[in-house]
Amino acid sequence: MAILSNLWVRIAEWFEDRSDRSNLVRGFNKTARESFTIGTVPVLLKASISRGYKPYRHQFSNILGGSGFRIQAMSGRQLQKGDIVNIGAVVLADNVLVRRMVVLGFDTLEVHCDVGSHGCRWQLHDYIMIGG
Repeated sequence: MAILSNLWVRIAEWFEDRSDRSNLVRGFNKTARESFTIGTVPVLLKASISRGYKPYRHQFSNILGGSGFRIQAMSGRQLQKGDIVNIGAVVLADNVLVRRMVVLGFDTLEVHCDVGSHGCRWQLHDYIMIGG
């Protein structure tokens, strides 16, 4: 009976984590839409869950796949690498957000634009500032 109980706890945790991850993406997209609408940011950003980059895996990575947090800049044109890096830098500067992403099983931050195939990715574990 204890084995069945442990299995149920694991299943419940898995669904809770999926819900928390979806809420993070949904919240990011809502804030990005509002910021774009009022003119705070010059480009609309849209977040989604991606496969992630396998070499960036860590002990909290989502083992079922979907360990990447992808942000797509809806610019209608190819962005310069510096623009893509700046978007990533803004996200990575929010230590609470990065720690939350890691705890929820994300290991990779990806930033791309909606035109072309260029983008950048960062290993989130490098930005959680453990011990400081």
